[in-house]
Amino acid sequence: MKSMNRFSLLLSPFVLLATLSGSMVQAAVQLQGAGATFPYPLYSKWFSEFQKKSGVEINYQSIGSGGGINQLLKGTVDFGASDAPMTDQELAKSPTKIVHIPTVLGAVVLAYNLPEVKVPLKLSSEIVAELFSGKVQKWNDAKIAALNPGVVLPSTALLPVYRADGSGTTAIFTDYLAKVSPEFKSSVGSGKSVKWPTGLGGKGNEGVTGVIKQTPGAIGYVELVYAESNKMAVAQLKNSAGQFVMPTLESVTAAALGALKTMPADYRVSITNAEGKKAYPISGFTYLLVQKSGKGPKQQAIKDLLKWTVTEGQKMAPALSYAPLPQELASKIQSTIQGIQVE
Repeated sequence: MKSMNRFSLLLSPFVLLATLSGSMVQAAVQLQGAGATFPYPLYSKWFSEFQKKSGVEINYQSIGSGGGINQLLKGTVDFGASDAPMTDQELAKSPTKIVHIPTVLGAVVLAYNLPEVKVPLKLSSEIVAELFSGKVQKWNDAKIAALNPGVVLPSTALLPVYRADGSGTTAIFTDYLAKVSPEFKSSVGSGKSVKWPTGLGGKGNEGVTGVIKQTPGAIGYVELVYAESNKMAVAQLKNSAGQFVMPTLESVTAAALGALKTMPADYRVSITNAEGKKAYPISGFTYLLVQKSGKGPKQQAIKDLLKWTVTEGQKMAPALSYAPLPQELASKIQSTIQGIQVE
């Protein structure tokens, strides 16, 4: 009996080593990611929780979607993140196939600094296009007043605030404006970076939020969680059905549901100005960008991370003002993740 105990004691470290070998391999893995500021509050939570579960350390740089795509193409990060899908031209620059994995949905909101106005202002797509084109310059402009009867609007100068860096948030916002305003489309255009005719720039969602907070009369576009966490006023927007809608998880989900039937296999889709009475018009997916095929523990860790984000991670999204993926879409994405290859 004593010899058996001694044998068990001698064996137990090897049993323990075999049992933990998978987690020990992962514990040594460090992943580098970079990109969108739009989902940064949620990604910070996700990556911290995933590290607790797996031991995988994830360093994510919130530098904007354009920067994330550039870093991914240069091979200086293990994964990128963007609110705007990569273009065909960008994908063609990659030596390996890139897979888009939608992670959650978010809303780009119009936050403004008018302390004297106590109710959410109503804005139409036409007015938003005009004020970001410099054609509406005062808050008491007749066009704004007509949409907000009974609201006393100040004569404060209106200052548009935009993203100064390459940004998926800008891509979503300008995609919306280009859809609703042919004049904006021809004069300013759409994309991660555009030449704004007026206003003041800020770096990242954080930078735009800071400029708005410090500047009476300012209005800018930021992700919903940045406005909520800073207790900023946000506008109701008139959607394609003619309804004024506040940005909520429900109205963002409503915008996504209409896109499911026509969503392409690679998930690169726009859901701005979506149909439906309840749809918030400046909604969008945000994506993690990963290699279709890769070697070793890092690729396996990325695959495990993706599986976790579209299952357990989704439960954390609502608390941070992001809409979880519709279940039908999440199931499809899980199949896509399963097809990611670890060599």
